[in-house]
Amino acid sequence: MRFLRYAVLVIAGIFWLCGLSATVSHWLYEAGVIADDYRYGDLYRLSALPQFKQEQPTCTPSNRDSDTASTHLYIIGDSFSEPQRITKDDFRVSHYQRVHWYNKQRAQLDTSKRNVLLIETIERHFRDHVTQPVRELVVDADTNQSRLPPPTGWERVKTDIHWSDVEQRLETALFSHQWAFWFKELKATLTLRWFDRSNEGVSLSRNRQHIFLNSDTDTSSVLSSYSPLTSAQVDAYVDSLNATADYYKQQGFDAVYLSIIPNKASILEPNRYAYNHLIERIQQHPKLAVPTIDVYSPFSQAPASPYLKSDTHWDCEGRAIWLRLVREKIGI
Repeated sequence: MRFLRYAVLVIAGIFWLCGLSATVSHWLYEAGVIADDYRYGDLYRLSALPQFKQEQPTCTPSNRDSDTASTHLYIIGDSFSEPQRITKDDFRVSHYQRVHWYNKQRAQLDTSKRNVLLIETIERHFRDHVTQPVRELVVDADTNQSRLPPPTGWERVKTDIHWSDVEQRLETALFSHQWAFWFKELKATLTLRWFDRSNEGVSLSRNRQHIFLNSDTDTSSVLSSYSPLTSAQVDAYVDSLNATADYYKQQGFDAVYLSIIPNKASILEPNRYAYNHLIERIQQHPKLAVPTIDVYSPFSQAPASPYLKSDTHWDCEGRAIWLRLVREKIGI
């Protein structure tokens, strides 16, 4: 009996650590104790509605990278350019470096090459990202400083501990396997059918054919496609983008490009409320000095949805459209 109590305490302690620590959580995932609860998409994960359950596809690799290419590509981007979606292999470049928003990295530019910076952001986070000139990539002439020094000792522990999302991590650890989805789906289906309610993190299109992040459709949220956007705000964002491009060109970049990925709701339900047309107003602004890679137009004209049914991200066809536009515009 004592052994059973200790075993329960040890198991509970491990899952508690999993809720606190990204390292422990990753270790349990690698060991097969925790399943990937994003495997059916981030929107299914939030909603648990079975009609939006879809296995995440593996898109065909491009196999374009080249050690002899004359271009070095740097991307400051969000989840759309994460390694599981976009890699060096997708471009004809001899060097590739991606920096996630709010995670600064250092880089040393090779002046014998054409150095290109691509700023990629989803529409919902555009305002946060460019309120001030972007400085996520730090250009450094010292070859020994190619990365910011990693945290050590107590700093590493503090970085690894996440008090704010313990509940979410624990839910992932305990209820990420297939058996739990049946109960979640049953509850979500009955709640929608009987009370016309879904998880507060998502919203359904009016025809119930699509699912979005609630932040994309909530008119009171600055992240929303339908939140008010004044001309003065657009002017300020354009000034910030121009200042960003000027700065990085002074640091040695030959060109700086901008790509704003539309919110899923902006493409699939633009008439839900009054769409603020953020992307078009930025891209068509007469004072914008940054060349743009327009994905809004081809996405809005696509015969089928360029987004995954169960996820906020694009499907393989949407990804292919974006990659083609980037290659054509930058010449890679």
